[in-house]
Formats: sequence, structure tokens, C-alpha cells
Amino acid sequence: MKRNDDFAQRRAHLANLSDQELKDKFWQLTEQVVDPLLKLGYENTTPAIERSVLLRMGFSSLEVKSIVGGALQRNLLGHGAGNVVYKLAKHKNIPIRDAGLALADGQYWDEAIELFS
Repeated sequence: MKRNDDFAQRRAHLANLSDQELKDKFWQLTEQVVDPLLKLGYENTTPAIERSVLLRMGFSSLEVKSIVGGALQRNLLGHGAGNVVYKLAKHKNIPIRDAGLALADGQYWDEAIELFS
């Protein structure tokens, strides 16, 4: 089986480019591929990502489950569960841990909703 080699045809539009121009073309094409992925990352989140953020903020997995569940029920997940906890803590002038624990216990959700409306 012989392969039809069309490499010369496919590279014709690149043949006259300098090394720097090829490098610039590469990065331009790379940006076209990566930009939609970055946009998705900035504009979308998942409960798993939000749980991960809260775990890194020092909350236990049981506390995290409750906070993320509450944020999901109240359509606040898009703002980031960690962000909800942080902004509530600043608004109430309490430690972040206390704000998260209060949310996990079902407190302050109305105030959290108001902060993001």
C-alpha cells in the first residue's frame, strides 16, 4: 500500500515564511485553539470544582458538600462557592471559616443571595 504524499501541497502556503513568521503563525493558531477553552473555564464551573476550592480553603468534605449544595439550590454556584463564603465573611465582618460554617448550617443564605443580586 502506497501512501499519497501531499505534504508539498499542504505546506505550500508556509513555504515562503521565515522562522519568525512560522513561530508567530504557530502561536496565532495555538491561541485560536486555547481561547475557547479559557473562555469555558472563566464562564463555567461545576460542583466538583467548587468543592475542590472550598477544600483548599480548609473546610471538611461534609461542610463542603453542604455549602456547595446550598449555593447550587440558590443559583449562586456561578459566582463561585468560595467567593460566596468570602464575600459573606467580609460583609458580616466575621472570619471566613465562621461564614462557611454558618452557610453549611443553613444560616445567612438570604444575605448571600442579596450580595450577588
